[in-house]
Amino acid sequence: MKKLSISISDFKEIIENGHYFLDKSLFIKEIINSDAKVLLLPRPRRFGKTLNLSMLKYFFEKSQETNKQLFKDLGIEKEKKIMNLQGQYPVIFLTFKDIKELNWDNTISKIKDLIAQEFSKHDYLVNSNTLKNFEKEYFNNIISKKAEQSDYENSLKNLSIWLAKFYNKKTIILIDEYDSPITAGYLKNYYDQIIGFMRNFLSAGLKDNSYLEKAVITGVLRVAKESIFSGLNNLKVYSILNENFSEYFGFLQNEVEEILNYYGLESKIAEVKEWYDGYNFAQNKIYNPWSIINFIADKGEFGIFWVNTSDNELIKNLITNGDENLKKDIESIVANKINKHIINDTIIFKDIEKISESTLNLLLFSGYLTVSGVKYNKNQDAFLGKLSIPNREIRSLYKNIIRYWFNASIGKDNYKLMLKNLINGNIKEFQDYFSNFVLSSFSTFDLPENESEKVYHSFVLGMLISLNKDYILKSNRESGFGRYDVILIPKNKNKLGIILEFKKAKEKESLTESSQDALKQIQDKKYDQELKDLGIKNLLLLGIAFKGKMVEISSMGKI
Repeated sequence: MKKLSISISDFKEIIENGHYFLDKSLFIKEIINSDAKVLLLPRPRRFGKTLNLSMLKYFFEKSQETNKQLFKDLGIEKEKKIMNLQGQYPVIFLTFKDIKELNWDNTISKIKDLIAQEFSKHDYLVNSNTLKNFEKEYFNNIISKKAEQSDYENSLKNLSIWLAKFYNKKTIILIDEYDSPITAGYLKNYYDQIIGFMRNFLSAGLKDNSYLEKAVITGVLRVAKESIFSGLNNLKVYSILNENFSEYFGFLQNEVEEILNYYGLESKIAEVKEWYDGYNFAQNKIYNPWSIINFIADKGEFGIFWVNTSDNELIKNLITNGDENLKKDIESIVANKINKHIINDTIIFKDIEKISESTLNLLLFSGYLTVSGVKYNKNQDAFLGKLSIPNREIRSLYKNIIRYWFNASIGKDNYKLMLKNLINGNIKEFQDYFSNFVLSSFSTFDLPENESEKVYHSFVLGMLISLNKDYILKSNRESGFGRYDVILIPKNKNKLGIILEFKKAKEKESLTESSQDALKQIQDKKYDQELKDLGIKNLLLLGIAFKGKMVEISSMGKI
């Protein structure tokens, strides 16, 4: 059985070492057939961008050893005209994915290292007749990091020219995760410096470069054209909204079924879909590839894989510190309420803290939301679409963020006391803390009339995640004769097992009556059966009723 290629993004290594490879090689054909000279392909992280660029590198690159055998039995091998281009071009390949420094000095130092390494791969140019003496000096200064910053800004263009002259063939430029240092610069307050460098570096290499055959750039975001791609009139952007290239990043339904069948996990396809599917790239339904691969590597155990590959600092900061409008929007999305938002694939960093729509679009194109039903609206002169949370894995992040809202609203100490009172069965005290939270936090936005039960449900789930050290948290699962809202299963069977059921009080119904109805529902439908089957004898049942921001809890102890 073939090994999985976890954290391996080098195409040659995957093929030569016999790792499992889902054939995306027709990506090469679509790149070649594209009319665009410079292509920007923004996709969420860990969706195969680096591997795809690596595949392009080994396909196009002129090298001393042939790489043609790497494409044996792949779809691209059947394309005879395309295969005639294999190994015919000089290639520059740069990946900025690991440049995420705390300050500008470290960032520019790493960028110089990166460029110097690429120059070193082509140091044969120094001993050729292609370079003049002053160009050889420039070349050596780049490698030794003695060159001026302006020299590094022009290095992409210069190297492409020298390679084209040496091989008598125009150069192909591949740039991976161009926006990684830009995002870090925004977070760590050196945004202007990194934007200035990247604008000069990319414009010099890609704009009006007669020695350029084609360039492919990947990143997570399309940073505003006026900021970094100014004047680059040969650039074509294909985001997740475009049909072109949509099937080459992430896994399609048939590809997931193929890989699960290969590893004997086909019986879990329905749950896999719930956990890791849900992305809409134009007309294609896409699974998160990183999560699928790790799920298989963990022998079919479900887990939070993609979310945990990043500290999500930018996302958490934006949502947690967002204004009233953003909180309303997030609330609506969490509750899966029908919504229509402006969809714009151009990200302007200076706007994302000020404009809710900018933050939502950043969440969308970063992979934390998905969109459906995108249509042009003449009245607003914009494309509108419904935003939603893609899958169960991503929902876990929002639950964590909701927990941050709890902390911000009632304070860390009170938050801990609230949870302590809950697990100890001190319900009066728990209700006091919980009611204070609802009054202070929910006062910043209105609860939707038709979806308020889902909102309370989601917020409580986010709050209870902090208990995962001692409890297993489950939601909307079958037990007895129905589906409970939330259940806390103690890892120590001597502790309290807790069941929570939510009820929205009807217009003429009191909170007490509603909370008692919720409690009765737990009993009538025997939601406690799962806990009893696990041998947990100490049970706490909670009926939580609400009307707007008013909350009342009825409880029943051991039954």
